Amino acid sequence: MSAPQTAGEPAAEPTNVSLFQPITLGSRTFRNRLWLSPMCQYSAEDGVPGQWHVVHLGARAKGGFGLIFAEATAISPEARISLGDTGLWNDSQEQAWQDIVDFVHERGARIGIQLSHAGRKASLRTPWHTEPGALPIEDGGWTPLSASPIAFPGSTEPTQATGAQLQRIVEDFAASAVRARGAGFDVVEIQAGHGFLLHSFLSPLSNERTDHYGGSLPNRARLLLDVVDAVKEVLGATGPSLFVRLSATDWLEHGLTVHDSAEISQWLRERGVDLVDVSSGGLLPAEIPLGSGYQVPLAQHLRAKAEVPVAAVGLITSPQEAEEIVASGTADAVFVGRAGLADPSFGLRAAHELGHQAAEQLWQKQYVRAIWK
Repeated sequence: MSAPQTAGEPAAEPTNVSLFQPITLGSRTFRNRLWLSPMCQYSAEDGVPGQWHVVHLGARAKGGFGLIFAEATAISPEARISLGDTGLWNDSQEQAWQDIVDFVHERGARIGIQLSHAGRKASLRTPWHTEPGALPIEDGGWTPLSASPIAFPGSTEPTQATGAQLQRIVEDFAASAVRARGAGFDVVEIQAGHGFLLHSFLSPLSNERTDHYGGSLPNRARLLLDVVDAVKEVLGATGPSLFVRLSATDWLEHGLTVHDSAEISQWLRERGVDLVDVSSGGLLPAEIPLGSGYQVPLAQHLRAKAEVPVAAVGLITSPQEAEEIVASGTADAVFVGRAGLADPSFGLRAAHELGHQAAEQLWQKQYVRAIWK
């Protein structure tokens, strides 16, 4: 077996498997197109990632993925979903993330961070709390901000964000992006889906504003585009690649549609976003047609209409399915979530099952004895 690859560098040998072809997005090249989704762990202290995050992300970095994503990470204390969320607003957090980034790079993978403001989904208890739901003020909770004072079911009614508060949020996203670059992350992703702050502006179901942040789609997209412009500026031409996660549809009448998201994706491409990470839902409870790869057609639509690279995500659980998505040109990369939680070595298994010619190069030298034959 050859020495481990330098972080993110493609294997020297050609591959006959589309999923394991390298891809360049912005200033970074990724060794393959099988990536780990950002998934909240709710296990931080004061926003600082700890040993759990080292083990969780490190185990998957040695598992053959081309890109490992850290969870949704708050840009400020009040941007957290819960008190257990990771953050990136101070020096202690940046240093802790840098240690994790260095470890992932030593395993040959690239690593990204998803910057987020929870909006009306902020100030919640952790999901496994005996009394899930809104976190009371007396227990450390706070009043959420959103586009309009419309509560997410089970949450505290938010305050409508003022213009000054929105400007501060744009600045907070940019400041966290500076820290992400300082910590060595390869990708910065802006969370604009799943019912969080930026999504609450995009959807007419949660945005009833009458100012220049409400009404028409360009107005509802204004905050997201302001954030993208600010983050793109501080990352620079040689900094981390820039992704945006969208919920392409709310799956609800009168909500955000895939056609709206295609137009938004075109605006993102024009502003230099390197990839759109295509998810859906999360704004309000909805009847979603859950099933294997149920969001893949959304990614395909955005890729075709906006002519922007996209990643597909959502109940993609087998290597064969992931390979078909990339090989068919439906999406440029695939994120796996639950499958990656269940199997830290999902990437190694995928390379083996798909007959990747350079599969052995993905293995760490300590584990060579376990290579499948």
